[in-house]
Amino acid sequence: MALPPESVIEPVITIAQQASDAILEVYESAFTVTQKADNSPLTAADLASHQTIVDGLQALEPPLPVLSEESFDDDYSLRSDWQEYWLVDPLDGTREFVRRNGEFTVNIALIHEHRPVLGVVHVPVTNMTYFGYAGGGAFRSRGGATAEPIAVRKLGPGPVRVVGSRSHRDESLDQFLAALGDYDLVGVGSSIKFLMVAEGKADIYPRLGPTSEWDTAAADAVVEAAGGRVTDTSGGPLLYNAVPDILNPSFLVYGDASRNWLELLAGSPKPHE
Repeated sequence: MALPPESVIEPVITIAQQASDAILEVYESAFTVTQKADNSPLTAADLASHQTIVDGLQALEPPLPVLSEESFDDDYSLRSDWQEYWLVDPLDGTREFVRRNGEFTVNIALIHEHRPVLGVVHVPVTNMTYFGYAGGGAFRSRGGATAEPIAVRKLGPGPVRVVGSRSHRDESLDQFLAALGDYDLVGVGSSIKFLMVAEGKADIYPRLGPTSEWDTAAADAVVEAAGGRVTDTSGGPLLYNAVPDILNPSFLVYGDASRNWLELLAGSPKPHE
């Protein structure tokens, strides 16, 4: 591996925090919103964070390719032979940013042989950093304070704690919830949903609709390092840069593997698989 995760975790955390500073500068101003080709929103914060992250990552030695939402080229031939690269969402949750509800994140992942081996997720409004890497555990830290370990929780006797998207809900999720039994559902934006599972605040996050690889990679690494699982609807791990399509399949994020979560999908439609 060209960049062992333990050797770059600290500089990547710093880069994520610097990107957060750039985002908050825009967040506190009278910013404008434009639309990208796919009708998703774009702000100066997305672009400022992107440039900060790319500049920071390319200064690390040895430099690796950077795949960012804000510089994505869908020509798979340009990236098909990448064995190790950075996968970045400079501002995950732009809709939440525009709504000014604080539920947006900076996501940076190191991908090695199609799997995230390091993930850093920073929440600008709370100044919380979550990070994890293969073999090193998962942690959270506020404002640069000493990091504390985090871990997924075991299922308790009460309702299953479910976290879902604040901006996206459809029939697939409703059918999954109907099969789940007693549950409490909380709607949250961005990759914060993964983080809630990683730190034991939620039991499961079902995502039965489209997401892009940069939406999930960093938080995927954090959940796995915290003892949880992120799987497609067949139980396999999410793979990154393995096919030309940048969209993920439907997936589940869960902490306690003692329950067969996949069987709850038997009656649910499974789009994008």
